[in-house]
Formats: sequence, C-alpha cells, structure tokens
Amino acid sequence: MSNFLLKTPVAFIIFNRPDKTERVFAEIAKAKPSKLLVIGDGPRLDRIGEIEKVLKTRDIIKRVDWPCEVLVNYSDSNLGCRARVSSGIDWVFECVGEAIILEDDCLPHPSFFKFCEEMLNRYRNDRRIGMISGDNFHFGDVLDEKSYYFSNFNNIWGWATWRDRWQHDYDVDLKNWPDVLRSGDIEGWFGFKGAARYYADIFERVYSNRIDTWDYQWLFGSRLNGRVSIVPNVNLISNIGFGLNATHTISNSVLANMATEEILFPLKHPDEIYISTELDELLFRNFIDNSISKRINRRILAVMNRV
Repeated sequence: MSNFLLKTPVAFIIFNRPDKTERVFAEIAKAKPSKLLVIGDGPRLDRIGEIEKVLKTRDIIKRVDWPCEVLVNYSDSNLGCRARVSSGIDWVFECVGEAIILEDDCLPHPSFFKFCEEMLNRYRNDRRIGMISGDNFHFGDVLDEKSYYFSNFNNIWGWATWRDRWQHDYDVDLKNWPDVLRSGDIEGWFGFKGAARYYADIFERVYSNRIDTWDYQWLFGSRLNGRVSIVPNVNLISNIGFGLNATHTISNSVLANMATEEILFPLKHPDEIYISTELDELLFRNFIDNSISKRINRRILAVMNRV
C-alpha cells in the first residue's frame, strides 16, 4: 500500500460536522488523490451556531497540502439531503468520468481507495456493474476465498462509480416508480422473499417526498437497469456518524462504528458475474434489523412473517 498512488478523483460530501469531517479528511489526505471535489450544503438559518459549524467544516478542506486540484461546490442556502447530495454528485460527474465518493461520516480503511480504483479500472467497460461499495454488513460470513462478490444492493457508505452509470440510471424524482409499481417488476429485483415489499414501501415514500434522501433513488435506478454492485468480502468503511446530530442515522445500531479490515492484494477475482443470493439475504437482514427506520422495519418484517 505504501507505493500506491491514487489516480482516481475523490468526491467528499460535507456539511456541519467538523469533527467527523476532520477524521475522514485525514484518511483522504493519506491517499493523496490528484483531484478532490467537495460538495457542501448551506447552513439552516434557524439552527443556532450552524453557520459557524459549516464554515469551520469547509476550512478543513483548505488544509490540502499535497499536489491536488481542489474543486468545491458549496451551496449558500440549505438545500437538504435529497437536493444537495444529488445535485452535488451530478456536478461531480460533469467534471470527471469516475469517482470515489465519501460522506463526512464514512471513515475508510486505507485499502478502500486501492480496491475502488482497481474495480473501476477492471469493470469500466462492463456495464452490468453499476457501482463499487466499501461496505460489508456480513460480520465475517463469507462463502469463498474471493475478494468480493456481486450484489443486487447498493451500499453507499463509501462507494465508487462511473459517469455513464450515474447519468443514465439516476433520477432523483423516481419518475418511473408508478410504472414499476403497476408492472410488478420489482418482485424480481432482489432474488428473495421480503426485499421487494420492503423497498416498495421505501420507494413510495421517496416518490411522494415523505423521505428527504437521495440514495434509494440510486438503488432504484440500478435495479431498473439491471445493474449489480461489487461488495468486498471485508468491511472497508466505518460509519462514525450515528447520533443525535445525524440527518438519518440517529439510533443505536450494530452498524455504527463497525470495525474495518484491510482487503488483501492481489485481489482474488470471481470467475464470473453472478449474484450471491445467500449473502444478499444476509446483508438485507442485517441492515434492516439494525437500520435507522426502526418503526418502518418492524412493520414490514411483521408483514413478511405473515406471508
């Protein structure tokens, strides 16, 4: 890892948490990307002290002390999670053809950057692949000795993708959701019982603007276009953002502050692209059993258990 020079641009999404931002920035600084693109939302004027927190957070970016082109996309007003992150990533892919993307609470293991770059290079022209994730929610359960597997889920606590996938697949408004709902196609999207019901509820909430988020739209677009993601067989990202000051991850969870582990190189590649339904079901169960929407999850799991 000491001789690794990161060539892939890094996109960094920040807001009002200088303490978290500083920790993630320190890991980015170790990787020394040649291009850093920073997305920042504006302060909410009704929150006392938030202007100062936003400015303090943005000041951290000024500490770049390695050869690096720094581009910033800061909003003066507060756009919220949905509009700010989606428009920010749109801007990223207007600037670059591929990127590694980190939010201010997603603390990467150093090997995360090399893993993403190798995967971006290897699968750049294979449009069956929609993204590369750094998350692994299996808590040590693996099926074989390969370095990664292919999944129907998009985990975005540290991830990477290409311009053509983002621009083709992503629609922040989920305009195609009514057609998918009527067709029933979502029943075949995830490969096992329960996931379609869970995400149908989520997609309906996003479509009707009852959830201020950007990420479920990315999952929807990937599944609509039949793409799969790459998941490492070890966890490369620790979410350090759980707590009362978080936008979404406010509850206690075993997914908070998960330990990370180095992924070993050279990577052991799967022989073919296939979905591991067993690992996907484990990922799904672990995530929704410990996710931020406890009330929703309990209700949907109750329905699943009755079917």
